[in-house]
Amino acid sequence: MSRAGREGTQQRVAVVTGAGRGIGAAIAKRLAADGLAVMVSDVDVRTAAETAKAITDAGGRAESQGADVADREACFALVAEAREELGGIDVMVSNAGIAQVKTLLEVSPADLEHMLGVNVGGVLWCLQAAAEAMIEQGRGGKIISASSIAGHQGFDHLGHYSASKFAVRALTQAAAKELAPHQITVNAYCPGIVGTPMWDEIDLGLGRYLGTGQGEALAQYSQLIALGRVQTPEDVASFVSYLASHDADYMTGQAPMIDGGIVMV
Repeated sequence: MSRAGREGTQQRVAVVTGAGRGIGAAIAKRLAADGLAVMVSDVDVRTAAETAKAITDAGGRAESQGADVADREACFALVAEAREELGGIDVMVSNAGIAQVKTLLEVSPADLEHMLGVNVGGVLWCLQAAAEAMIEQGRGGKIISASSIAGHQGFDHLGHYSASKFAVRALTQAAAKELAPHQITVNAYCPGIVGTPMWDEIDLGLGRYLGTGQGEALAQYSQLIALGRVQTPEDVASFVSYLASHDADYMTGQAPMIDGGIVMV
């Protein structure tokens, strides 16, 4: 069956969390350019609205809504809003996430609770909300979540962050098995060193341990990249575009690295 035949005439709808800036904004814009209607979400309502406006200004279709993905009810409300405003949900991209630079001996209960609440809880709650809606719609769907190269290899000074990203891989594999009967695929993407505000924060945090100045830790870590350059948000968005497309219909339970060749397995 042709792609047009599979998609029919109804516009596919994507929800993208953490889409107010960085990788999430690039993903939302790329999916809109691919022809999807996009519900843009971020804990920062203002930046979510800015991304949605950029999409509509370019001729796409988008709405925005603020949501804290650590709040399960907010995730369900987000999916409900996408169905109400855009007509359904076909793709869920759980991109929202946080990082924190600390040694494992310094991590506090509050640090761990916050890290897991956003990076793991946010993925699980969005997965639940999206899957429930997709099963009800009866046309399958794609659930895509943000892991990291730190979900394949634990990094010093980022131990609890690494643990949260390993957990995303576990959820991805388990959900892929559970949701396959409903024609819902579940995959993750694992970026490396991306030129975003989050990596600026990591660079600053690492500097306190490594004795490096602004930009120096990022430069040191970037020497690990085989392709010789820091990746852009658009590099990640291009791969998510594939995962969201029908070209990836036979792919599920996977968490490939899109990192320029830092971690190779």
